[in-house]
Amino acid sequence: MSQQSTPVPAPLEEAARAEAVLARLQLLVTRKLDGLLQGDYVGLLPGPGTEAGESREYRPGDDVRRMDWPVTARTTQPHVRRTVADRELETWMAVDLSASLDFGTAKWLKRDLVVAAATAVTHLTARGGNRIGAVVGTGSGVPESGPSRSFFKRKADAAAEQQAAGPSVIRMPARPGRKEAQGLLRAIARTRIRPGRTDLGALIDLLNRPPRRRGVAVVISDFLAPVDNWARPVRKLAVRHDVLAIEVVDPRELELPDVGVLTLADPESGALHEVQTADPELRQRYAAAASEQRSAIARALRAAGASHLRLRTDTDWLLDMVRFVAAQRHARTRGTTR
Repeated sequence: MSQQSTPVPAPLEEAARAEAVLARLQLLVTRKLDGLLQGDYVGLLPGPGTEAGESREYRPGDDVRRMDWPVTARTTQPHVRRTVADRELETWMAVDLSASLDFGTAKWLKRDLVVAAATAVTHLTARGGNRIGAVVGTGSGVPESGPSRSFFKRKADAAAEQQAAGPSVIRMPARPGRKEAQGLLRAIARTRIRPGRTDLGALIDLLNRPPRRRGVAVVISDFLAPVDNWARPVRKLAVRHDVLAIEVVDPRELELPDVGVLTLADPESGALHEVQTADPELRQRYAAAASEQRSAIARALRAAGASHLRLRTDTDWLLDMVRFVAAQRHARTRGTTR
């Protein structure tokens, strides 16, 4: 009589997978980022800070609000006051784990890329007493619509799933220390993606409540929600904080391959669509609509004053992040003496 192995419960499988992914990411991030991004900087967006430093002569492009008038009067030459970055920084991440993130056709799933980006952000900011916290949003537990279910049935299913899987938004308080940062990453990696759509605007708005002192806010999402839903919260967030928007993209979201009839399922609504990808005009319209959508996302983030980093599932995301951080540091320190 053969002995059958006891199946491992799904939550334990997810936890084991999360631990394996985090272990691999920690080693990868530590090796590459420590070797390429050393220096006395704070976080991904090294800002000018608030502590007064020494003065230097004014150069075209300097912020006139930093004019050092006493030194200018004494020397009869325009001078600006340099500032030093604060040593203790508070960083908050808004992590979108909607059902649309549970998708990928290349090296990574988009949700894996979200966890990877959160790991890199944590590694770069959780130093020297800096604090990092997060709000994580996922779906309500059932598709937003479905032709085979009545309104009351969908509500009942949503309530049952909500009770079984917990709240759709999880807040993790900002705490200093490596141990706390590791716990935060584990909680993000173990978050279960459920059907339905995250209200991205409401998720970002949680970073404004309660009001906090100036810091860094990082939004990690595919930004597939309507731009009008999240553009205003991002603008509001950028008034007080340095905002970094990390956009996660899969190549199939930008163009369709020619593979004949393709059945697509919307993970957020549950709707099914059959698409004839052999039609070149359809592929062209799809590519044009996708390009316009991504352009609208970039315009909204640029108008809000947020830094924008796009990570793709088919490229070396860590190299893209290294280049981004290096460019940010060069832009922030250009034209200043060190």
